[in-house]
Amino acid sequence: MRRTPQDLTPQEQIKAKEALKEAYDFDPRDPLFGLTKEQMSGPRLSRRATLRLLAASGALTAMHLMPGTVRNAAAQSRGGNLVAGWAGVGEIVTLDPAQINQVLQFQITSNVLGGLTHLNADLVAEGDMAESWTVDEDGKEIIFKLREGVTFHNGDPFTSEDVVFTFNRSKDPDQSINGGLLANVASVEAVNDLEVKFILSNPQASFFVKTTERASGRALTIVSRGALESMGAAQYGLTPVGTGPFRVTEHVLGQGVKMEAFADYWDSSRPGVDTINIIPIPETEPLGAAMEAGDIHIIGGNPVPAELVDRFVANDDLVVDVIGGNGFQSLFINPWRDPFKVSDFDKPVEQLMEEPGFQVRLALAKAIDRERLIELALFGRGVPAYGSINPAMGFFFEDDLGDSSNQRFDVEEARRLLAAAGFPNGDGFPTLTLKAGTPQRRESQIIADMLKNALNISINIDIKEFQVLVPEFQAVDYDLLRIGSGGDFDPDDGIVDFLQTNSRLNGASRDKDAMPFGNFGEKDVDELGAEQSRTVDLEQRRELVRKVNRITSDKVATAFLYHPVDTLVHSKAINFPAESRIVGLIDMDRVTFN
Repeated sequence: MRRTPQDLTPQEQIKAKEALKEAYDFDPRDPLFGLTKEQMSGPRLSRRATLRLLAASGALTAMHLMPGTVRNAAAQSRGGNLVAGWAGVGEIVTLDPAQINQVLQFQITSNVLGGLTHLNADLVAEGDMAESWTVDEDGKEIIFKLREGVTFHNGDPFTSEDVVFTFNRSKDPDQSINGGLLANVASVEAVNDLEVKFILSNPQASFFVKTTERASGRALTIVSRGALESMGAAQYGLTPVGTGPFRVTEHVLGQGVKMEAFADYWDSSRPGVDTINIIPIPETEPLGAAMEAGDIHIIGGNPVPAELVDRFVANDDLVVDVIGGNGFQSLFINPWRDPFKVSDFDKPVEQLMEEPGFQVRLALAKAIDRERLIELALFGRGVPAYGSINPAMGFFFEDDLGDSSNQRFDVEEARRLLAAAGFPNGDGFPTLTLKAGTPQRRESQIIADMLKNALNISINIDIKEFQVLVPEFQAVDYDLLRIGSGGDFDPDDGIVDFLQTNSRLNGASRDKDAMPFGNFGEKDVDELGAEQSRTVDLEQRRELVRKVNRITSDKVATAFLYHPVDTLVHSKAINFPAESRIVGLIDMDRVTFN
């Protein structure tokens, strides 16, 4: 297991406190003041700049202050075929970054496609396709110097024009779902073949660790213009051509993805294995059996099912590494269906609580014992959630939100609300269907049992493949639906992606004439969510974020359940170095066989 902040020696604790003090020693109106151009420039952000920018964006946590997180791996033998099981999914639908909306997809593309930067295990931005970069005094003009001699898997040279092409494609809503991630980029210009200039509308603390990052960034994950023109977008989504350490040799929907080492990768020391075979494994027990039998070497995709973790920990042939996760998991309640219909959230909470539809929504949220759910379904591995802002977001997170939230656990109040809505003791309440993916089967059954015991209502569980579940979520075609978010390091990830009326993951494919908003819509959340994205002052931004978090919690935008942990499981037959242990990712370019 990895060290935690509680494991620090007294001397390390002193150094951590000094680093924390230095990180927060800035004027919140101008968080870039005092950082030199050299500290902000690449090929790697300085430690001081990294901590300052994390603090300025509200994402600094104790884990970032741990000394010695990143270590060089010992020399290992190269070669061999790595077999990876992708948990909780029947097929990998697309690997085109313009269409990616799932962590399990960009976990794969992080091994195939390049970006200007990439995060290391300390969440420090390092140069990837960019060899270095310079930042002007006001933090709005950034010039990236690209690596010379880099080629795509098809042999085409990589130049600044590919960065401009990727930017323009990602900004086009007809070609990309991720254009909103580039809202702060005013323009991109190719200075010459190996230099590209970005002009930002405002300084952006998360620019290098979010927008230009090769995996979770998505909007600036570099695509091949030549390959897209010759293959077409559909085939590119199956077998994308990139500049990364592996190239895709085969991708059959429902069967998986095969990759081989790219012989001309810019770093000749990588990758460490010859081939990778990624196999989708939707069911929990087959995943466990395959890992224990040695049929797969590592697990990626959806989170490792909680019921398998203790089995894996007890297995001497396996390595289990648990670190803090980032995201939220929820039970979405369709606001357009009876008996919990709420067609207008733009009212005070007190007024909403007089409406039967909202009374039912709130009754469901209050009847779920989150502590008990985490104990039974996750075997204690999780943090109760009452909003979308997770613990990885540093001081934005309110660990006592559950004490004041409308959603706090209270069975008696839940029963009173249900009775007030016209369903005393559940009498006359319709049988509901809860849609969920395979990994959520266990917790969905526990939720259904809780609602039955607390409110005497019946829930049918409908387990679906994830690639079927997501379109139904986006079409708002469900009674109840279990889904969540991962890879969330900034409040924009939880608020702007999910909870605003026009969020890209808020009923994007719904019938907009019948449903003016998707899963949730509220004018204050729209306005405050947009304002917090523009706000530089750290304290002001935190207050705006917390206002949004409280509104979405109290008005039951969704029944928030828990914030997960990040669990990596792999065989001892392979070496997965600490420098590749990046939360939410499964980077396999440094993996070797022992």
